[in-house]
Amino acid sequence: MAKLHLFDLDGTLLYGSAAAVEIARQLGLERETGELERAFAAGELTPPRFAQLACDLWTELTHADVAAAFEAAPWLAGIRDVWADIRERGEHCAVISLSPSFFVDRLLGWGADAAYGSRWPDVPFRERVDPAGILSAGAKVRIADELCASFGLSRADCVAYGDSRSDTDLFAAVPASVAVNADHHVSELATFAYAGRDLREAYALTLGGKAGG
Repeated sequence: MAKLHLFDLDGTLLYGSAAAVEIARQLGLERETGELERAFAAGELTPPRFAQLACDLWTELTHADVAAAFEAAPWLAGIRDVWADIRERGEHCAVISLSPSFFVDRLLGWGADAAYGSRWPDVPFRERVDPAGILSAGAKVRIADELCASFGLSRADCVAYGDSRSDTDLFAAVPASVAVNADHHVSELATFAYAGRDLREAYALTLGGKAGG
């Protein structure tokens, strides 16, 4: 039976970092953005509020900054290899992240079948954030269901990869999951746990320890 592999981005595909952190580094706003990240991780900011405060802070952001942040980010090794192996098996892979879609969508070029991120205003920011376009932990489950329907699969065919609070709903909804460099929010929910910097090793856990490619 084919599977649908669902990947988080921040802290999962990115080692010890997040899209917002990498963008802030390009803008020289690490400290200010770090404060927002800590408040969000502590549950003090909702996803829409975080997005709006970040937009207010990143007024000079350009598409070139986003591209530079993406290229310089600390990605796990082997992402393209894993997604190529998944597709060679006739299976599917997607990225679902609360981070802005203008960052997440770049992973389509690496072989993801689909990529979903929060819909922030166009860069450079001139409009307010529309809360309806900002994803939540619950939205990951909804999107997973939509992807399953499009591929003729069900939740029983899904494998989730994540690291933190935003992944708990999805981990609880699917039968197989991999906690990747994860915190306590998902470690007890996960089928497998991986600590390291190579996605091929995390993926191999779902194959009984041996990945192809």
